[in-house]
Amino acid sequence: MKITLLGPAYPYRGGIAAFYDRLAIELMNEGHSVTIENFSLQYPEFLFPGKTQYNTSSAPSDVNMRRSVNSVNPFNWISVGRRIAKEAPDLLLVRYWMPFMAPCLGTIARIVRGNGKTRVVALVDNIIPHERHFYDSILSKYFIGGIDQFIVLSASVRDELKQFTNKPCIVTQHPLYDTYGSKVTKAEAAAKLGLDPDGRYAMFFGFIRDYKGLDLLLEAYAQGKFLERGIRLIVAGEFYGNQEKYMSLASKLGIKEQIIWHNDFIDDDNIKYWFSVADIVVQPYKTATQSGITQICYQMEKPMIVTNVGGLPEIVPHGEAGYVVNPDATSIASAMDDFFTNHKPEDFLLGLLAQKKKYSWETFAKKLNGEA
Repeated sequence: MKITLLGPAYPYRGGIAAFYDRLAIELMNEGHSVTIENFSLQYPEFLFPGKTQYNTSSAPSDVNMRRSVNSVNPFNWISVGRRIAKEAPDLLLVRYWMPFMAPCLGTIARIVRGNGKTRVVALVDNIIPHERHFYDSILSKYFIGGIDQFIVLSASVRDELKQFTNKPCIVTQHPLYDTYGSKVTKAEAAAKLGLDPDGRYAMFFGFIRDYKGLDLLLEAYAQGKFLERGIRLIVAGEFYGNQEKYMSLASKLGIKEQIIWHNDFIDDDNIKYWFSVADIVVQPYKTATQSGITQICYQMEKPMIVTNVGGLPEIVPHGEAGYVVNPDATSIASAMDDFFTNHKPEDFLLGLLAQKKKYSWETFAKKLNGEA
C-alpha cells in the first residue's frame, strides 16, 4: 500500500511524535510505501507551554518525511490537502490529539477524501481533551466530518467518540515504545544519573499537567512517611503548567528537599536510565484516556501504580503488572506501602512479561490495514 501519515514526528518531541516515527518503520518493514506529512509549524511559540518543541536525540533513519504542514495557515492546509489528494495514497492516517488541530487536520482530510480513492483514517488519542474548553466539541465535530474510520487506543476513547459519530471504530492497544531501548542494570542507571544504586525509588515520569495528579502523589508520599523508610520519590519531567503550585505544596508537606526533581524534558537516549533506576512507576492521573508511559513501563519491565480512570485499568491488570487504585492520596499511599513493604520488582515480572507480549507493532499495523 501507499500510505501517508499526517501528524507530528521527528524533530518534534514527545510520545505522539515518537509513535509516528516508529509506526513508519514498521509499515516500511512490511513492504508498504510510507511518507510522513509532518508539521513545519506545530504550535506557535506563545501557545506552547514547555521550554522547546524539539527533540535533541538523533533522527530516525530511512524515513521519508516532509515538513510541510502549518497548523495556523488555512492557505497551507488547502495546498497540502490538494497535493496529497493528487498523490492519491491508498491510506491517509491522521493523528488527532487535541481540538486545536481540528481546523488544520480536518480541512486536509476533507480535501484528500474528496479524491474518491484515499481511505482516510483517524488515530485518535483524545476526542474530548483532559483540559476542556467551550469550543472543543465544535472543533472535534468538524474534524470527524472528514474521516472515514477511526482507530482508538482504549475503550474509553471509543465510548467518548460514540457521543459524536457512528462511523466505524477499531479499538487496539498502544504498542510498546521499544525505540527507547531496553532496561539496563540498576547500578548502571544509578551511575549514569548520579543516584545511590542501593536506593529504593518510586517515579513520576512525563510532562507535568494538572490532570496527571502529581499533587496527589506528593500528598501520598508525605502521608506514607516513605522518606523515613529510605524510599525516595523521583519527579522526572517538564512542567507544563504552574510549577510553583507543586513546589509550594511540597514545601508545605515538608518533602521538597527530599524529592529528586529532574524538571527538564528527557531525551530519548536517556529514558531507559530513569526507568531502570526506578523500582515502581506511579501514574496518579485524575483523568486519562490511555498513557504511553504504561508502554514504556512494559518495555522496561517495571511495575506500575495507576489510578482507576479512563483506559488505564484496561492495560494494567491489578496484582499482575502493578496496582490499580482510586485517584486519591490515601489509595496511592496504600499501594506504595504494600509494594515497598511486601514486594520486590521481580514479584511482578511474570505479569509484566505476559502483558508485554500483547503490544506488538506488527499487531497494530495489521489492524490499521484491516488484516486483523
